[in-house]
Amino acid sequence: MIIYNVTINIDESVHDNWLDWMQETHIPEVMATGKFINARMTKVLVEEEMGGITYSIQYTAENKEILDKYYAEDAERMRQEVSKHFGNKFVAFRTELAVVKEFNENRLNATEYLFTYGTLQQENIQLTVFSRTLSGFNDVLSGYRLSDEKVVGVYPVMHPSENPADFVHGRVYMCSNKEILEADKYEGPAYKRIKVVLNSGISAWAYISSTRQPN
Repeated sequence: MIIYNVTINIDESVHDNWLDWMQETHIPEVMATGKFINARMTKVLVEEEMGGITYSIQYTAENKEILDKYYAEDAERMRQEVSKHFGNKFVAFRTELAVVKEFNENRLNATEYLFTYGTLQQENIQLTVFSRTLSGFNDVLSGYRLSDEKVVGVYPVMHPSENPADFVHGRVYMCSNKEILEADKYEGPAYKRIKVVLNSGISAWAYISSTRQPN
């Protein structure tokens, strides 16, 4: 695991607006890139000689390769957004931390991607199945299509298509192995779980019809 730590000293004149924007907009947008497993925002409890208020935001990536992908694809855009909103009212520096060992052995590692296109996107369902809400991002699966018929007339189901132009829009979440098994229980016998490659290049689990469907 790699922790990407961003330490920011923010001017008190914009502190409240910055704090709201970070929690409601910026950090969720960073998480929506799909590069990080979780994020933690902490306040530094010291009085700064330089003034202002200091925070540390720690994003956890599965490995250095994924963090480097964030640098290449997303970091500059995210930094520009902060500058656009708060100009010269902050000072930031960034460090990378390699996790040597974690001592919370009951921790659930979010190591599996899950592509969803139905009720698993609903927060109330996520709370029921996973006991938490999930942070995800949009993606597309080509070569599949949604069936015209729904399971028990309510739940959507997809199956492979012979037409490569067919596709299904969905959202991708990172889950632990245990959470994937809980999703299996929720989906039930009408679905089977398979590995697919999304348009983004991510390899993810997805649920398709457990019965053969006409193309």
